[in-house]
Amino acid sequence: MRATNGSTTRKRRNRIKKQAEGAWGTKHTSFKIAKQTVIEASGYAYRDRRNKKRTFRKLWIARINSAIRPLGYTYSQFIAKLNKNNIKINRKMLSELAIKNPNEFNELVKKTMSA
Repeated sequence: MRATNGSTTRKRRNRIKKQAEGAWGTKHTSFKIAKQTVIEASGYAYRDRRNKKRTFRKLWIARINSAIRPLGYTYSQFIAKLNKNNIKINRKMLSELAIKNPNEFNELVKKTMSA
């Protein structure tokens, strides 16, 4: 009796085509092209998982800077003072503080800049 791998091959191809769902035209129907699409997409996903961290850091810095400017200081002055006073608080938390609790953020800035 001849053994074939038809069902295994079909499952593998369908898995790839399922990953390519949402692609336009033959990019999601033709196995050969769908496979190329999935490989390319996974490359973009890998790259952008790293870029997301970069983008969020930029956002946090912009938020902190915009919250600190009305108090008469710049972002770089504030961060330098935090480091000098050995205050360990990350930019994400500073950004959240500036948005959700502006009074507490202002107190932190005044204590930091006066010290």
